[in-house]
Amino acid sequence: MKRFLIVVDMQKDFVDGALGSPEAVAIVPCVVDTIRHFDGEVIVTYDTHTEQYMNTNEGSHLPVPHCIKGTEGWQLDAQVATALATRRYAAVEKPTFGSVALPRIIRDMAEEAPFTIELIGLCTDICVVSNALLLKAHFPESEIYVDAACCAGVSPETHRAALETMRCCQIQIKNDQ
Repeated sequence: MKRFLIVVDMQKDFVDGALGSPEAVAIVPCVVDTIRHFDGEVIVTYDTHTEQYMNTNEGSHLPVPHCIKGTEGWQLDAQVATALATRRYAAVEKPTFGSVALPRIIRDMAEEAPFTIELIGLCTDICVVSNALLLKAHFPESEIYVDAACCAGVSPETHRAALETMRCCQIQIKNDQ
């Protein structure tokens, strides 16, 4: 059985930058620990925008430039980057909430073996839930997990709502206090 860890958008802008929050900062040690001790393949997503972000549909709804490729805010959180420096991982840039390339990448890496997927990262209520539901749609017979202790939402309320939505869609929620 192969195991995949998806580290979602643990970038500076989401941790302590333009869209950062105390809750995002608080999960960094858990994310680092999970990366260091995960027994399986690691895939890291990068929210990736251009200087034209404000002219996009997303930019019209969230008018905060963030994760502009090549900027400091697009880079991984320093502690997360240090943890990843000790491992091989696949990097996936995504221009929107969910990565349509992620299912193909996982399928290719699985090489027809059965697998499980665990997601951690930011934001629970936007990119984590989008990727979890996208993966569940592509792999309905695979167990998919989200570690609530290694995720943070835009707010504690929307974090909890996203966890409940995923639970309703048969995604297993771990460490949900």
